[in-house]
Amino acid sequence: MFPRRIVIAAAALALVAAPALAQTAPATVDPAWVAAHQAFLAGDALRGRGSATHDETVAAAYVAAQFQGFGLQPAPGMDGYTQTAAVIRTTPSGQASLSIGGVTLSQRDGLGLLSGGETALRGRVEVATGNDPATLPAAEIVMIAPPEGPVVGGWISAAFRQGSRLVILRETATLHDAVSRSSAGRPGFALAGAEARPSRTLVVVPAAVYDRMTAMAGTGAVWEPGPAQVEQTVTTNAVGWLPGTDPDAGVILIGAHLDHLGVRADGTIMHGANDDASGTTAVLELARALSSGEPHRRGILFVAYGSEEIGGLGSSWFGDHPPVPLGEIVANLAIEMIGAQDPRMPDGVMMMTGFDRSNFGAALRDQGALIAPDLYPEQNFFERSDNYQLALRGVVAHTISGWAVTPTYHSLEDTNANLDIPFMTRAIQSLVGPLRWLADSDFVPEWAPGGRPERR
Repeated sequence: MFPRRIVIAAAALALVAAPALAQTAPATVDPAWVAAHQAFLAGDALRGRGSATHDETVAAAYVAAQFQGFGLQPAPGMDGYTQTAAVIRTTPSGQASLSIGGVTLSQRDGLGLLSGGETALRGRVEVATGNDPATLPAAEIVMIAPPEGPVVGGWISAAFRQGSRLVILRETATLHDAVSRSSAGRPGFALAGAEARPSRTLVVVPAAVYDRMTAMAGTGAVWEPGPAQVEQTVTTNAVGWLPGTDPDAGVILIGAHLDHLGVRADGTIMHGANDDASGTTAVLELARALSSGEPHRRGILFVAYGSEEIGGLGSSWFGDHPPVPLGEIVANLAIEMIGAQDPRMPDGVMMMTGFDRSNFGAALRDQGALIAPDLYPEQNFFERSDNYQLALRGVVAHTISGWAVTPTYHSLEDTNANLDIPFMTRAIQSLVGPLRWLADSDFVPEWAPGGRPERR
């Protein structure tokens, strides 16, 4: 049996070679190429491309090799096709506890820690009521009994957006599956040297205990994290540059994140075929298509970010260290989970997050892109992908997705076997012409009044 590193290298070189030979062919997206990228990125060899791991680094190297094979250049100021950033990893102790009134629950007794948890906290508690995340109280510590299903993400996002530092969730079946009761909890991550941000802790409490705690909420809560282990690792972005003919025309940024959840404590691989190997595949195929034919007026940056799953660290680093000034980027299109289509959407059509925040989506749709407005504004998807790091810095930036609430999200079923390759191919193909138009036109997308997000 070949050593694993040799198998990975051979697979990467084989897949680099085939698309590279097609550079002079018409800009047609071939389902065989789509499937080939997916086979490597979401195959067992990359072990789920865990954020800030060696597997993520290999995935970035694969994407970088593809960029080079397509004839892309290193971005201005870069001497290669990858951008790395040091990341601080803080592993929880497994000994955290939550006390509200006379009720105390520890991780040993069933307290589930989903994220954060490194910083001790005490204060007043607010209990959420109603069925709309928009009505959540603006409180440092908030208790939420969310509905069943993946919609819980919208409640969590809304709470943190309003400044909550400790979110206490009443357990549902979905949340029960998300928490390993015997583990210490997911590590926390931050870019090395970054300004410290207020900690955000997300915990899950069994229903019966949660109900007892709500009765005592007026007495306040105490979160004790216990000791933690701190170490340094690295995250990697892959960056390719297609120069334009007019240096004053601006730059287009097309991106996706290449990481996923990696390997569970029990050794199970979380493949992340849809989230977001599918978006990375789209970036690769758009790079291949747009680099064929005549040069464009505008330059195009193609980026596959690392560490989206642990807080958008790769895109945050890119935003702080862009190879071209951010003011030159006229628009950013991020691509997230296009491996399946939402049954509520018209046939073949993807959704764009924050569609009405700018005129970017409407312009692409007018040129033939198969996109439509976000069906789930209450889920705040606009703020939950890599586009947001660029949007916060002023760039008109949106994400397109095939099915944002797909049942395979962050599950063992997110595999290549459950992808809709024909839908993916058609979706990517629909973007080629509109992006060619944007790269050769004078059109500059603009924020709608009140559409640009502000830092909180």
